[in-house]
Amino acid sequence: MDRVEIRLDEAPRVANIGVGVHGTHGPHDVFRLAGLWQLHLYGYEGELVLGGTVHRIRPGRVSLIPPGEEAHFHYRGRSEHLYAHVSLFDSGARHTVPVMQDAGAGAPLLSALLRGGVTAMPGLPAKAAAAAWAALWQVVELSTTARAEGPPPAVAAAMAHIEAHLAEPLTVPEIARAAGVSHNHLTRLFRAETGLTVVAHVRRRRLERARHLLRASTLAIPAVAAAVGIPDLQAFNKACHRELGASPRAVRASDAPVYTR
Repeated sequence: MDRVEIRLDEAPRVANIGVGVHGTHGPHDVFRLAGLWQLHLYGYEGELVLGGTVHRIRPGRVSLIPPGEEAHFHYRGRSEHLYAHVSLFDSGARHTVPVMQDAGAGAPLLSALLRGGVTAMPGLPAKAAAAAWAALWQVVELSTTARAEGPPPAVAAAMAHIEAHLAEPLTVPEIARAAGVSHNHLTRLFRAETGLTVVAHVRRRRLERARHLLRASTLAIPAVAAAVGIPDLQAFNKACHRELGASPRAVRASDAPVYTR
């Protein structure tokens, strides 16, 4: 078995999510979970045999095993991975995903999502389900098919870092480190994908968020400026004129639609 189909139009139900430690009592385990998908993000080397197909396990690789399938894991000593056991609804668009793939630059984000789910269980099951849902979408987007419809993993990781840190100073080298690529490589990928430089994308996202906050909230203008990483009011005013075509007060007073991108 090389590929599986999943549907993610509805949030999964999480039966369990945690950190798995194996290989301490033997080099081989067999798992079969009826009704539950197995999502694993690996931190070790070994093999997964599924339906007669051997998949090499390496740190940073992620696998998705369908319900009821007998999965044979072969370890080389103590082996640790993050996992989520979930049930998925059989409705919505189908997404074809490799059983095993390299998360690459997306591994830190995937790890953060799963660890967020681990800390949410069992007290906040809805939060754990949201984390697992987001992680599953990340896995879908890693696949070759999904890449044709979305940004490359390094660009997606860079964009996610930018969105999470818009209120802070951002530099291209820092964003590139978060995406796991070099400064120059990220610059090339970004321009090819968006037609913009990384700096231009950061500026656009800051002002799009500022427009939303000005139109949709009662935050004071200095607070809006700080929230989008431009705390200097003179610089914020100039940026609004350049990107939005008006002063912050005029943007707030306008009858234009609220932007929430």
